[in-house]
Amino acid sequence: MKLEIFPNGIYGAITYLIYDEKSKDAAIVDCTSSINEIKKIAQEQNLNVKYILITHGHFDHVYCTHEMKKTFPNALILMHKDDLELLENLEVQCSIAGVENTKIPCVDGLVDENSKNLKLGDQEIEVITTKGHSKGGVCYLIGKILFSGDTLFQNSIGRYDLWGGSEAELKESITKKLFTLDEDIIVYPGHGDFTTIKEEKINNPYFGERYC
Repeated sequence: MKLEIFPNGIYGAITYLIYDEKSKDAAIVDCTSSINEIKKIAQEQNLNVKYILITHGHFDHVYCTHEMKKTFPNALILMHKDDLELLENLEVQCSIAGVENTKIPCVDGLVDENSKNLKLGDQEIEVITTKGHSKGGVCYLIGKILFSGDTLFQNSIGRYDLWGGSEAELKESITKKLFTLDEDIIVYPGHGDFTTIKEEKINNPYFGERYC
């Protein structure tokens, strides 16, 4: 798998482009910026962008989704049903944050842990529900790469004081859903630097010494 990283979204939110170099199947994870750059790579590599995978419905992660869909009309916008309320209130979110309003994208499909047949080439895309930062937050696991959205960061965790957040649910999602994954999985979060499951089990200050 080839991964391209675009960290220039609102509040430093990151858009990811991941693709299988053999089949040319591709997915975009969250839509925060860099539409033209992603389009250029897709054209140069002759990519088939199959999915726009949304980790959660906060405005900084979906801000460019409508425009991204216009650029890649055959890509399916996928997210969890429990964050549709956030998406429907995108104008309110933008107003609170003091940013220009953006158009609400039309979601093509809903995902949860029972979602099947999501693939890039021969590689399955596994959906892991991780509520806590929002009601419908999910992570996407592709091989040894985990896109964690705003659930888990390098030596930190997502906020839980926002719309639909819960500290207890967030920590439970991380300990029961993410810390049980293979330790060598690389975590690419919605903001900041990448990390690994092992590093967070050892060093993340929100979990004490239970996972050392």
